[in-house]
Amino acid sequence: MAEFALDPAFEGGSIAVGDLPLCHVRLQTDARWPWLILIPRRPGLREVEDVSAADRARLIEETVLAGQAVRAIGAATGFTVEKLNIGALGNVTPQLHVHVVGRRAGDAAWPGPVWGVGVAEAYEAEALEAAVAAVRGRLDI
Repeated sequence: MAEFALDPAFEGGSIAVGDLPLCHVRLQTDARWPWLILIPRRPGLREVEDVSAADRARLIEETVLAGQAVRAIGAATGFTVEKLNIGALGNVTPQLHVHVVGRRAGDAAWPGPVWGVGVAEAYEAEALEAAVAAVRGRLDI
């Protein structure tokens, strides 16, 4: 059986934060939004329909937890999260992954989607450290 391998495309705009029972968790390194990416650690997944029923249930639970962690990132970095956007697009990187993005009225892309808007802004070192600590603390990873 094939082993899980992370698509190298994720390494360019995100950093590893840890692993939940199903998903590898990455922080998108665009400081304009608190943003996590969940990547199920199963080989060959492209669509949610490719995921077993038990893993689909786990994916939903981990997505809810990621939403709580995104809110914690917001609290740690001064970004009040008013709305969570959740998406599994995969048009650019086909490996199944779920984006969990914190949004608020007036943010850099509001009310539209965050993809393809402007230029990513790097986290300041202290803010990045606070964001990672918030995620790890909330997800216990």
